[in-house]
Amino acid sequence: MSSAEVEPNVGIFWGVQDGGRIVLLTDRTALAEAETYGDCLTHPRGHHEVWEAWRRLGATALRRRGLPIHIVGHEYEAFPRGRIVYMRTPALFTLYADLRLQRPELVAELVHLFGLRGQRHAVCSDPHYRTLA
Repeated sequence: MSSAEVEPNVGIFWGVQDGGRIVLLTDRTALAEAETYGDCLTHPRGHHEVWEAWRRLGATALRRRGLPIHIVGHEYEAFPRGRIVYMRTPALFTLYADLRLQRPELVAELVHLFGLRGQRHAVCSDPHYRTLA
């Protein structure tokens, strides 16, 4: 693995509009440290938990961390989101994502951010990750 590659991760993500483009925000866990959930390996934190921790940071700290300040004024459900899990059988990473995040360029960016290049993966919809706004 080259220094530019990321080891495989599971986690959660959002697509936040910032300056006319969608910025992907992620919270990841290395596969080796993932939590067991049935026959899957998953990220131990949820969308609400992570979003609220970011909101408590405030605009200045978010800016310093390179996160959009839109986080402060919105609930976690306001933006399209998703989750990546690893299914041990059939050895497959599954990207559950809002339909708005299933565009090829965003999926390619998620594959890169989560270290899934060269890994078997599939993109699926799930009503849990459907943003109504």
